Formats: sequence, C-alpha cells, structure tokens
Amino acid sequence: MRRFINRISSYIERITATHITNNVVANVVTLSSNNLLDGRCALVTGGTSGIGLAIAKAMLNAGASVVIAGRNYSKLESTKLSLITENPGYADKVNFVQLDLSLANDYDKVISEITTYTPKFDILVNNAGTLGCQFGSGSEEEFDKVLNTNLRGAFMLSQAVAKYFVSHQIKGNILNIGSSSSFRPASSAYTLSKWGIRGLTLGMAKSLISKGIVVNGIAPGPTATPMLLPDGQKNIDLPSNPLGRYAMPEEIANMAVILTSDLGRTVVGAIVPMTGGAGIITFDDMKYGF
Repeated sequence: MRRFINRISSYIERITATHITNNVVANVVTLSSNNLLDGRCALVTGGTSGIGLAIAKAMLNAGASVVIAGRNYSKLESTKLSLITENPGYADKVNFVQLDLSLANDYDKVISEITTYTPKFDILVNNAGTLGCQFGSGSEEEFDKVLNTNLRGAFMLSQAVAKYFVSHQIKGNILNIGSSSSFRPASSAYTLSKWGIRGLTLGMAKSLISKGIVVNGIAPGPTATPMLLPDGQKNIDLPSNPLGRYAMPEEIANMAVILTSDLGRTVVGAIVPMTGGAGIITFDDMKYGF
C-alpha cells in the first residue's frame, strides 16, 4: 500500500498556481512531468484555448504527442508556437489540423493528416463546443450551429476515429468533454447538446469496449475559460456554485490525463462530474424562464 501511495505521490506537483480573488482561494494541484501517456498521440478539438489548451498541455507533460484542432488557422499556428516557446522539448510533439466541426467534413482526410505527424494516433478528446440558443429566443440557424458543433461534429469525428482504431487494432481512448448542463433540465440548444454527449459517451463505451477502445466523459461545471470569463477577467468567485468558485482548466486536464492513461483503463462509460456541485446538488445557479 505504501508503495502505491508513493507512486501516485510522485505524479503530483503541489501547487502550480494559487488563485486568490475576494474571499476565494483556489490551490490548483497539477500532475508533475510524468510518463503516463508516453508514446501516445492525442487529437484535442478546440485545443487553442480554455479546457482544450489545458488538456493539450497536460498530455504533453505526460509524454504524449498532441495534435490540436480548431477553426482559425492563425490561432492554431500561434498556439503551437506558444507551446513550443513555453517548452522547447515540445517542438517535435505539437502539430495542428484546421477543423470546423459545425460544417460537414471529410474526417478520413483529417485522420490521414494526423497520421502524417505521428506513427501512432490513439486518443481523441472531443472538447470543441459553443454556447447559445436559449429556448424562447433561439433561431433555427443558431440551433443548428450549436448542435452541429457540439454534437453532430463529435458524433461523426468519433465514428471515423473509432473505425480507424478498429481497422488498425488500436486499443485507444475517446474522451468527451461534456458539461454540468447534461445533468440539468434542458432549456437551450447547448444544454440539449450536452445531454446528447452524455448519451453518446454511454453508447460508444458499450459499443467499443469489446474492441479495446475505452470511452469516458468529463462533465465540468462553470470553468474559468474565455467562454465564460471574457476580456481577461480574472475573478473566479462564483457564489451561486456550491464550490464558491469557477473550476480551473488545469483541474479538468488532470482528470483527462488519468482517464486516458492506463490508470483509468477500468473506468468505462463514466461521466466524471467535476462541477463543484452545480447540476448535482443544486440547480439554483441557473435561471429558468420563458
């Protein structure tokens, strides 16, 4: 038992950052440099900012190569450069593909591009998403954009990746980034899409585990990302959340590494709620009306 505890402790670095705003202190514990994903390669959609960028960094830190996907080519370029500048050792481990999940795509072509960067592609992180389309004021155009990005895109990309894994006998991982919204009454296209992601996670997990492909999901609560804290806002206080604050992207990224590593191999079809209590022990942080 002591050996096990010592091994786990060796993966933890305390503290990379302490965030203090008003009366809220967030001591963010992150995994230290490790080999949990050594020799692996992950595609992370929405990887240029927020949770996706934090996951990309954590996976690089765990020994993986990472391909980040996003819509904006120049942002993909600058993100790759910033990652390499931050750690020159990542120079041969970071690449990107341009991908707009709201549109119809040739996913086989995307996979072919990824495999030109790495001899082994075995992790998909479906992270890209967009907010919007509240019931009562949503337009068809807005509804389609949200569902196409958050759900259809994840479905079609996962299907293509799963076929690639099976045909190449790769015992890989698919990780879906859902939301605390998937535990709430659905009153927006965004919430509806996250209900879909939760169901898709369960369905893919049941369908693919016999092929050695492990599928799980993470359901973050309100997280300190540009999506929720625009214009560089640093205040992470969130009194309406039982936790009292926003989650930090690095906290979500820790779990992403664990679930896609051999540490999480027996976790199958789980939606890990990292919500701070939102959507689990309270709905009071959301307003419902028409």
